[in-house]
Amino acid sequence: MRPLADRMRPRTLDEYVGQAHILGPGKPLREAILAGRPHSMVLWGPPGTGKTTLARLVAAHADAEFLVLSAVTSGVKEIRQAVETAKAVQAAGRRTILFVDEVHRFNKSQQDAFLPHVEDGTVIFIGATTENPSFELNNALLSRVRTYVLTSLSAEDLGALIDQALQDAERGLRGLRLTAEAKELLIQAADGDARRALNLLEIAADLAVDGEIPREVIAQAAAGTLRRFDKGGEAFYDQISALHKSVRGSDPDAALYWLCRMLDGGCDPLYIARRVVRMASEDIGNADPRSVQLALAAWDAVERLGSPEGDLTLAQAVVYLACVPKSNRVYTAFKAAMADVKAGGSLPVPLQLRNAPTRLMKELG
Repeated sequence: MRPLADRMRPRTLDEYVGQAHILGPGKPLREAILAGRPHSMVLWGPPGTGKTTLARLVAAHADAEFLVLSAVTSGVKEIRQAVETAKAVQAAGRRTILFVDEVHRFNKSQQDAFLPHVEDGTVIFIGATTENPSFELNNALLSRVRTYVLTSLSAEDLGALIDQALQDAERGLRGLRLTAEAKELLIQAADGDARRALNLLEIAADLAVDGEIPREVIAQAAAGTLRRFDKGGEAFYDQISALHKSVRGSDPDAALYWLCRMLDGGCDPLYIARRVVRMASEDIGNADPRSVQLALAAWDAVERLGSPEGDLTLAQAVVYLACVPKSNRVYTAFKAAMADVKAGGSLPVPLQLRNAPTRLMKELG
């Protein structure tokens, strides 16, 4: 049997949950889909926010052929084959939606291969990505598509999705009940991801007692679930930026929160330790010179103790840095001096600053 998340995939826009900012009543994208007027687009958002489903709905409403490529397993050969199929479909009087999942994984030449076929209308291109298109996609491709940002599902959206799954007799789990406490925990564990919510619900359904899923069963199914973190992608840099700016803004609660988010998501504590030393030097500097010493001591402790024992030393250092006075005068002065060096060339050392180890040099001033 197909997984619950696949069985419950929305068949119409009315069944689609979330993304009201682009699919709500009267929104241009919704009106275009309902009118069967598809256009090339990139769907950018976290996992489980409905990118693939939305692409399928676009094709269904346009009565278009739906071709799928995954950038993880496809190359230029597969792109050419898809284009040939699209040309045959076009000759028969139909349109083709070419959906490219994980489009950011294609390199520049692979992305360029789409351009002429998007330009001449052979395919209507829909790309899905979890990474910022501005950084990962060619400008030439971006100029030919509309970019829509999909957001993590809210608690209300996830609740509605779970209710759908429990009430649908044909595709869902009708006959099962979820206690209020279990539903709340499931929503929390899903972390804005519809696919994760339904996968956890399906696992928990196998452990139901007398047709009811208690909170303990959800807790067991969700054990070990991590919050969203991508170890080098958009979320990674957003979160380290949030940690740094919370320290800079003297907000110890926020700094501690973002530290824990990164540790919980699996970030290397040694990477955080290096960044903490940078924060101590860049944002605190001589306002409290002990900050660098404390940050280095935390780094040393993490190397010696590992995780999770060393994580507490990072927390101690981060909170300390957030609470002490701030000064970036050395940081800004260093940047200004470096700019002078690069702009001035190889200027000679002034005579009064030179060393004079010989009598001749002294006589020369």
